[in-house]
Parts: sequence; C-alpha cells; structure tokens
Amino acid sequence: MTSSSDLRTGSGTGAALALRGTALGRPGAPVLDVRELDVAPGEILTVVGPSGCGKSTLLRTLAGLLAPLSGQVTQDARALTGPSADRALVFQEDALLPWRTLRANVELPLAVKGVPRTERRAQAASWLERVVLADQARQLPHRVSGGQRQRAQLARALAGAPRAVLMDEPFGALDAQTRAGMQDLLVEVLRGTGATVVFVTHDVDEALFLGDRVALLGDGRLTAVREVPRPRDRSAHDHPARVALRRDVLSSLGT
Repeated sequence: MTSSSDLRTGSGTGAALALRGTALGRPGAPVLDVRELDVAPGEILTVVGPSGCGKSTLLRTLAGLLAPLSGQVTQDARALTGPSADRALVFQEDALLPWRTLRANVELPLAVKGVPRTERRAQAASWLERVVLADQARQLPHRVSGGQRQRAQLARALAGAPRAVLMDEPFGALDAQTRAGMQDLLVEVLRGTGATVVFVTHDVDEALFLGDRVALLGDGRLTAVREVPRPRDRSAHDHPARVALRRDVLSSLGT
C-alpha cells in the first residue's frame, strides 16, 4: 500500500516513513501486522480503528519507543532504531511540565537542542503567537483551559522543527467546538512546515477532515489505505465521494 503521486508534499522537509512486513507489539504479545505502508514527506495520514487494534502501538513504533517484532521500519530509507528529535510525539494528555510557564514549556525542545536563550525565547514567542497564546505565555498550565494546553503542546512539538509529528488522539478530551477549532489550527500551523503527520483518532469525521489519506486498522492488521477527496473544507462533508468514503470507513469499523 504505497503513497500515490498526488499526495501533499509540503516544503520537502518532512520525513518519509515506511513499514515492510512488520509485526508490532511487545515480545510475546503482537497486536498489529502491517504488510506495507508508506507515509510520504509532508503527508497527513490519519489512522482509525476500533479500541485495542494497535493504533497507539503503531505510533510508538514510528516514534522509536517500540522496536518491531519483525520486519522493517524506516525513516528516509534508513532503519529507525530509536527515538529522535526528528519525530515529535503528541498525546491526548497535554504532558506539559506543570512547574514551567507555557513559554518555558515551548522553549524546552529548543533548550535541549542548545539554542541560545535569547533566540529560543523569540522562537517560543513566535509559536505562541501562531497558536493564539501570546497573552498566556507567562501562565502555568493549570491556569489555562484544556484547549489552551493542547495549543501549547502543539507549539512545543513544532518549535523543535521535527520532520514528523506523531499525534495520539490529541483532541479526544476536548468538547466539540474546541476540537473543531484545534483541527483548523493544526492545518493552519502545519502549513509551510513540511512536516509529515501521522494522526490517530477514533473520530471518522476528524480523520476525513484532516487526512490526505486514511489508514484503516482492524482484525490485528492494516486493512486498507484510502485517499481522502479534497478540498479540505467542512462544507464538503456532503460531497458524494466524501459520503461514500465515510460509509466505507464506518463499515470497516463495524458501525
């Protein structure tokens, strides 16, 4: 199941991710078989499937936190052997450090890279402005809303200029209005970064709005990868091609 020639390629800085003949999980407990999957540079690949099907396992394998039980996982045609600053992982829980302000949290990956203090503060301020948090920069995480914490987490993930962003149900705990706003914000802030995104979600409409393609997991394996009709527009949800794809995805989930 390879990427098609018309996938969004971004600015060319994104990582090319691939799995070949892989069994994923922990020793003695395989949960997912991926025969073949390519994620193109700059693509947004959304991943859907029932609970326990291996979505989070797939992300953690791509992050380098889990080694494949068999087969090959690569980045830019080289074996992926462990975590890297090239790949940022974003969770449903915001994972911000509670004792650091939002600005200090966003600065963290830059500090790890050795970026001088003045420069990293300027970059953090720029990212906080992009995610509409400039006025909250000095606040501690517990003083802001869940949506604001997720915006700060997104800014922190992107501030380090990763070539791939791996997102595990990042908006799942948000109310519907805030979630829609975060989806729009994600598309906006990714524009121009060129980053490759793998985005796990239980929400089929979220998967079809965000994804250039959607990967379907079930029965312990990758069952299909489908192109998502464009344009990326909420008003297009009634388009016949989108309706047909949504029906197919829901059918694959048994709903």
